[in-house]
Amino acid sequence: MTLSKRKYIIGGVACGIVLIYIAQLFYLQIIKSEYKEFADGNAFFNRTLYPSRGVMTDREGRLLVYNQPTYDLVYIPREVQPFDTLEMCRIIGFSKEEFDKKLRDIKDKRLNPGYSRYTQQTFTTQLTSQESGLLQEKLYKFPGFFIQKRTLRQYAYTNAGLLLGYVAEVNKTQMEEDSYYARGDYGGKSGIELSYEKHLRGTKGIEILLRDAHGRIQGKYEDGKHDKAPVSGKNITLSIDIELQKYGEYLMDKKVGSIVMIEPSTGQVLCMVTSPTYDPSMLIGRDFSKRFADLAQDPLKPLLNRAVQGMYPPGSTFKTTQGLIFLEEDIITANTMYSCAGGYPPLGGRPKCHPHGAPLPLIPAIATSCNSYFCYGLNAMLSNRKKYANTPEAFEVWKNHMVGQGFGYALGVDLPSEKRGFIPNSKFYSRAFKKDNWTASNIISIAIGQGEITATPLQVANLAATIANRGYFYTPHVVREIQDTPMDNIYTEKRYTGIKQEHYQSVVEGMARAVTGGTCRGANIPDIEVCGKTGTAENPHGKDHSIFMGFAPKDNPKVAIFVIVENGGFGATNAVPLGRLMLQKYLKGEVPANEKGLEMVMAKKEIKPQIYYNHMRSANRNTVATRPSVNKERKIEAFKPGGNE
Repeated sequence: MTLSKRKYIIGGVACGIVLIYIAQLFYLQIIKSEYKEFADGNAFFNRTLYPSRGVMTDREGRLLVYNQPTYDLVYIPREVQPFDTLEMCRIIGFSKEEFDKKLRDIKDKRLNPGYSRYTQQTFTTQLTSQESGLLQEKLYKFPGFFIQKRTLRQYAYTNAGLLLGYVAEVNKTQMEEDSYYARGDYGGKSGIELSYEKHLRGTKGIEILLRDAHGRIQGKYEDGKHDKAPVSGKNITLSIDIELQKYGEYLMDKKVGSIVMIEPSTGQVLCMVTSPTYDPSMLIGRDFSKRFADLAQDPLKPLLNRAVQGMYPPGSTFKTTQGLIFLEEDIITANTMYSCAGGYPPLGGRPKCHPHGAPLPLIPAIATSCNSYFCYGLNAMLSNRKKYANTPEAFEVWKNHMVGQGFGYALGVDLPSEKRGFIPNSKFYSRAFKKDNWTASNIISIAIGQGEITATPLQVANLAATIANRGYFYTPHVVREIQDTPMDNIYTEKRYTGIKQEHYQSVVEGMARAVTGGTCRGANIPDIEVCGKTGTAENPHGKDHSIFMGFAPKDNPKVAIFVIVENGGFGATNAVPLGRLMLQKYLKGEVPANEKGLEMVMAKKEIKPQIYYNHMRSANRNTVATRPSVNKERKIEAFKPGGNE
């Protein structure tokens, strides 16, 4: 071997060794971050500084949600030395078994993806001031442990728990999806706390502290030059009037259902009452898990926000939508008259109807809530072969008008878990009946808001706002303003239904007459022109649901409302008087003295629900009427839709 070759080989080996060392250093310092953390940790202690969460106020500036100090017990596993675990357990109220399990869970990277022996870990949260004080005095006995100051949610009112939502410790999924979170962090889990989490949570800060060779804190690194102060979360102003919300919850006590009120000119939700509900202060503190479990196991489902998650047949409130569609499609005019003989004559008087004058045109048909009129109208539309090639084509036009009016899909309210309700399409019926030549007679119950139709209370309240506006609505929202942040355009842009404004005049007049001399007489307020529509949503499992939809005043409307009382019977019996009281409370600021008797009666009235939750109709609960009667339905087993196709 020549000298030059030997030099070449030796040089190559040397280069290889150097490259190996470089690769190893790169691995240790860059890839293997634990070693870097360990090296830094010898000299520095990085203390997380948690921001204050944004506060919430109502539309009048009343404080609803705020913060108070609390304390966490944190530690750095590498620095922990043997200590008296029983003494710590006594101070923080843990059993030895709970203590050991907590340590195991923290070390389990499946539960705690960011675990490292060299970084701060949260052992327990929300220590009381007394527990924190005792620990502070004895921390020298527990090397490696520290007290971390944080904030805890507090509530100025016992109301609106489902609307506000709650905050709880983040789970593994949240930590994996958002690098902001670490084990022991808290985040919004429901309601506004979840929808506006990124606005409310703020930005964490960091404090870099120097330590000596024994790990003792010696002060700030370079006098805090590299520290980063936390940035508080943004404050939020709600569109809710908390006094109106409080009053609605008072009236709905001992009942199951919902009240939703919307400002038509903005789409702002004025109140969103769900009954039963819970005091938001129940879901804070160390007893969170037990209290949450109690609420989750309650058969009346107080954790269910019925306003956006309950799906009910809209009943006769739906007749307003039918009148608008028939007018827009030139199926009828406001003067078109149909007969009624205690029911729909072509199908032997089914569905049935209550006594009233007949034949009658559209406005009195709405005022008296004539079932027969709207069954005639649906049949006239679906069988019109001059305008539509066949029934499925006509039905698709009908369905699209329903979607334009805000049904069949989630409206987009700024709350989580909004349901879409159910508006079938022509394919749904063609598959269900296994033929395309079905007719209006097969599905006649949908003309009066029964059969397969379901909607959320928010959707029907939005319908009232749409009629009040004569053809458009704003996407409903519960947040009015975010500190230093513009609102999303979705909440400030008008959404038109596609139905001409002129057609709304007849429906508005029909709703006005329903209050002055029709089925809504109980909603009549002498000095306020109220427009309303009752509904009695048929319930095959028990007593019917009581429904009222309306707005006021008739001209330049200030508020739209929807009320549903499960198993409350006729709309005029329970929903209408509740709606009357709520309208007076909002429009007048208080209920007049002469209405205090009605207020007391409605607040004390107890309506026991049948616990079956038919209003939470899942896909396989949808039914098709095989006969003209809305009382006779059968389940579809062959086709289980997932919603509005």
